[in-house]
This record gives sequence, structure tokens and C-alpha cells, in this order.
Amino acid sequence: MAKHGKRYRAAREKVDRGRRYELAEAVALLKELDTADFDETVEVSMKLGVDPRKGDQLVRGSVVLPHGTGRTVRVAVFAEGEAAEAARAAGADFVGGVDLVERVQKEGFTDFDVAIAVPAMMRHVGKLGRILGPQGKMPSPKAGTVTDNVALAVEEYRAGRVEYRVDDTANIHAPVGKKSFPDEKLVENVNALVESVLAAKPAAARGTYLQKMSLSSTMGPGIPLVVR
Repeated sequence: MAKHGKRYRAAREKVDRGRRYELAEAVALLKELDTADFDETVEVSMKLGVDPRKGDQLVRGSVVLPHGTGRTVRVAVFAEGEAAEAARAAGADFVGGVDLVERVQKEGFTDFDVAIAVPAMMRHVGKLGRILGPQGKMPSPKAGTVTDNVALAVEEYRAGRVEYRVDDTANIHAPVGKKSFPDEKLVENVNALVESVLAAKPAAARGTYLQKMSLSSTMGPGIPLVVR
């Protein structure tokens, strides 16, 4: 069992594990916890009432956080011609067609956070599933990363679009900003994420969909949230 440092233990003692906090209250508490000497990322974790083993109960999507994530996102775009030019104009960090596919395939180049592709390139990009898939970077229509409007996709990811996907234990983890964000901005970002996940509820899901939720910083303990 992993041992936690003094800061973590001291922070955990300030969290009442026997209750669930209102979101605004949880954000205020998170700001009070002395957990690190850097601007930590704030993350939301959700336990969903779905069975990830069943294809019709997978939950995956993306949302543009109203106040961004507070981090610089490196975007790679698989496109050619006019679409490639549009991606460059929108601020994509890496743009290419078959040449970029080969760079990833042969050189193992994955020095980017998000990969976007036009549909016409997917017959080539599909070869990268074993490389990009495990890293969560494989372009997908459900995540909005396979699109003809690559310029819009690039702009949204640079502005703060966040992808989420339920894991094998029916949990979702997603960043919602930095600890230095004003309280109200973190609250609005969390609400935007929750609304998106609720809207992504599979028709096959039964029972309580959103079961548990918590808020935490990179080095801090989870703060249980009220779930409605």
C-alpha cells in the first residue's frame, strides 16, 4: 500500500469522509489544502452505473470547458491540402498527411496531446491504433477528433476542450482547470463537464447513472461531492 507524505495526510484530515460537499464548498476547501508548491491540476472523478464490458454502455465524449484547462495543449492534425492549411492557420502544432502517419509509425512520434484527423485520412491513421490507442490519442468521431472542420476542432482543443472516457472500472477522470483558477471558474468548468457526461448517458444504462463524484488536486485527497 502506498504511503502518503505529511502534506497529503494533513490535507486528508481536513476532509470529512463521512459527508458529501456541495461543489462551491468543495472548491473552497480544496483551495485551503496545502498540498504542493506548484499550480496543481484540479480533477473530477465520477463513478457511473454502467457496465464498460458492454459496447452499448460505453461512455465517451468531450466538452469545451468555459474557462479552459489552464494548460497548453499540443495538437497534431492528420490532413492534406486545404484542410492542412486550415489546421495550420488555426494553430495546430503538427500537421501532415501520410508523412505524419509514417513518422508516428516508424519513429514512435507521439509528442502531442491531441490528434485530429479528417475522415479521408482515417484509412491511413487507422494503422496507428496500437500506438495512439493506449495513450488515449487515437482520433475518434465520438470525441470530435475525426472531422472535416479541423480548424474548429483545433481552436476548441486549444481553448480547453476535454475528452473523457469511462474506464474498465466504470470511472471517469477528467481535468477541470488549475488550483489557481478563481472559485467560480472551477465551479462552472465542473458543471459543464457533469452536464456533458449526463447527456452522454447510454440508453442501455439502468439504475442510478451518476453514483459518486469527487474533486481533487494533483497531490491532494479526493473531496466527496453531492450528487443529484
